[in-house]
Amino acid sequence: MSIEEYEQGQPFPGTVARTIEESKPAWPAPRRSREGSPNILFVVLDDVGYGQLSCFGGLVDTPNIDRIAASGLRYANMHTTALCSPTRSSILTGRNHHSNGVACIMELATGYPGYDGRMPFENGMLPEILVEQGYNTFSVGKWHLSPSEDNTPAGPFHRWPLGRGFERFYGFLGGETNQWYPDLTQDNASVRPPSTPEEGYHLSEDLADQAIKMIVDAQVNAPDRPFFMYYASGAGHAPHHVPKEWADRYAGAFDMGWDAYRETVFDRQKELGLLPHDAELSRHDPDVPEWDTLSDDERRLYSRMMEVYAGFVTHADHHLGRVLDTLEKIGELDNTLIMIISDNGASSEGGVSGSFNEMLFFNNVPEDFEETLARIDDLGGTKSYNHYPWGWTWAGNTPFRRWKRETYRGGVADPFVVAWPAGFSARGEIRSQYAHAIDMVPTVLDALDIEPPKAIRGVRQAPIEGVSFAHTFMDADARTTHTTQYYEMFGHRSIDHDGWRAVCPWPGASFTESAEVGRKVGDPITAELLEQLDREGWELYDITEDPSESRNVASHHRDRLEKMIALWWSEAEKYKVLPLDGSLQSRLATERPQTSKPRSQYVYYPNGSVVPAFAAPPIFNRPYSIEADVDLPSDRVEGVLVAQGGDAGGYSLYFDKGRLTYVYNYVGRDEFEVSSPDPVSSGRHVIRFEFEPTGEPDFGNGKGVPGKAQLYLDGALIASTDFPHTTPFLFELEGLSCGYDFGAPASSGYEPPFEFTGRIHSVTFDLAGALIKDDDTEIARLMAQQ
Repeated sequence: MSIEEYEQGQPFPGTVARTIEESKPAWPAPRRSREGSPNILFVVLDDVGYGQLSCFGGLVDTPNIDRIAASGLRYANMHTTALCSPTRSSILTGRNHHSNGVACIMELATGYPGYDGRMPFENGMLPEILVEQGYNTFSVGKWHLSPSEDNTPAGPFHRWPLGRGFERFYGFLGGETNQWYPDLTQDNASVRPPSTPEEGYHLSEDLADQAIKMIVDAQVNAPDRPFFMYYASGAGHAPHHVPKEWADRYAGAFDMGWDAYRETVFDRQKELGLLPHDAELSRHDPDVPEWDTLSDDERRLYSRMMEVYAGFVTHADHHLGRVLDTLEKIGELDNTLIMIISDNGASSEGGVSGSFNEMLFFNNVPEDFEETLARIDDLGGTKSYNHYPWGWTWAGNTPFRRWKRETYRGGVADPFVVAWPAGFSARGEIRSQYAHAIDMVPTVLDALDIEPPKAIRGVRQAPIEGVSFAHTFMDADARTTHTTQYYEMFGHRSIDHDGWRAVCPWPGASFTESAEVGRKVGDPITAELLEQLDREGWELYDITEDPSESRNVASHHRDRLEKMIALWWSEAEKYKVLPLDGSLQSRLATERPQTSKPRSQYVYYPNGSVVPAFAAPPIFNRPYSIEADVDLPSDRVEGVLVAQGGDAGGYSLYFDKGRLTYVYNYVGRDEFEVSSPDPVSSGRHVIRFEFEPTGEPDFGNGKGVPGKAQLYLDGALIASTDFPHTTPFLFELEGLSCGYDFGAPASSGYEPPFEFTGRIHSVTFDLAGALIKDDDTEIARLMAQQ
């Protein structure tokens, strides 16, 4: 007997009478995909430059990405927005980043339509479209597309992955996380990693495990149902964490230095056909020291930093390969449309000399070269929070100028690989047509023969702004259909049009050249400055002849340049780029809508979800107290009452063999401790730690307020000491946990999770007293964590 089905929302076609005997059933039709519909896999790399992957001429081995390139296509002319969240918003919606309200990172949103960080629901995401076409939809890895103030276990959740069309999610919500001890979310709840680094845990492996599980679960239960997976590994964003044996594979591979690296990679890119044979290598960047001017120790340290980064990316590629192997095993690899892209160019947040612990940079603490050199063997391990120097950033973007956050091609031209063996027969070829991240969604819809929906969940949809490049899959000579694309990031502007490129760098073409005219990153663009920039600040490049932006021909083609400038302004009006904003201070100071009222008291209970670091009590540079209402057992009193951060910076209040202890970890350099002289007796007690500032902070030298640290038991003082300084701005990016230590320990006195053996009724933070702030350093922190 056949089943009668009808479309939901249409009249019921069956019969409803007085009895079953007299009635005829019909069923709402389930959502089914078209027969033979391909799976879709988006792989989004983080901070990986054009000249790093081996299939783009780079010296970082990525055999599994190479494998996909060999079975499909490499696009030599793909572009992004120059920054993380903006590009990811474009990848998933097919709209420009300002149209999505994601002008920069979510943490620096301002109250204008292109800048508010609230991605509008009229800009539907690809999973929202495909789930209605009968697809399973999975997100694994980095999100960073919801307002940061919403990313707590209290939500709201409507801009988390499950609120934007994904059926399953496993990953992290912010811009970066510790690869050994990540802050993980599964669907809409915080979860702990399944094992520890000592047991072999690493986030890249965990993400692959979860991706495989999602794919296999779907295949076992609905083998005819295709899936869309958004696979966004944290590699290669700092911290560059990787098992030592993977970094050791590159021992000596980068001893030639970044200058020679560029020459080698540039030659390889020409041989591969990614660049014309008469292309020029862009100039030596004024901000980067020449390799030959460095000391032997500097070269040894910086080479190892690059070895660790390369091992990190290769390790992530290996685990991506496990996902690909799974698809092959279940017979789905050939009918999977795969697109692999980086979100922006290589990252320069490591500074001129790199860092063993990024928290030093975020806290204005001067790097100590000798200290870092002494810990060279720990780079990439659980005790580090490392990033390479910007000489490797510059080299990683070969052959282009500059890097992430700037709209020269080093920031916006990125590696891109497409394969779909069952969908097109081209193998191992290169495509030179212009494309942008906003083109990925319309290309998928074109390949699937799906019209963009007029409405999603009752919300009328805005037009998709990208264009399909599916017509280039089988035609290397097909014309470029994406002829005009604007760029803007923190006031740094450019525009591509018909093979020409105009750039207006802000605050200048490099940090060195900016300083020469009295400008720096974060300076606001006044109306007077803007007029001056539009008169004399734009550069012009013929990209068809000069892909590396080496020859500024603005003085020879003034008429063309003026038309390009006018076109930029036209595009800016169309896509909500205005008001143009080069500032950082005012963005940081912006008051944003909050889901809860400001408070000075925070109450926690044991074994709950991890509280994200940005939502934990802001105890920096102010008086505060931590009070715990506890029951202590008669034997083996130990474990953590509350902890935040880790061995790169944080604190922990805990019991060790019955003695109450508070440890404060200053950026991984100092551990300050106050402890009770004797074990605390069993029974119910009120434990209290108080911190009282005794002096002023020294923000310029990376030191927060000094203060008196005191322990109280049932109201009586039992221990006191002085902390000579504290962390000024930021602990290691691990959240707060109550009743156990979630991640890396702030104290060297125990191994996590070190669960409390008694009973915690509550832990209360009281943040009475004035807060001392330094906005400049807070800006630097936010800019680096994306």
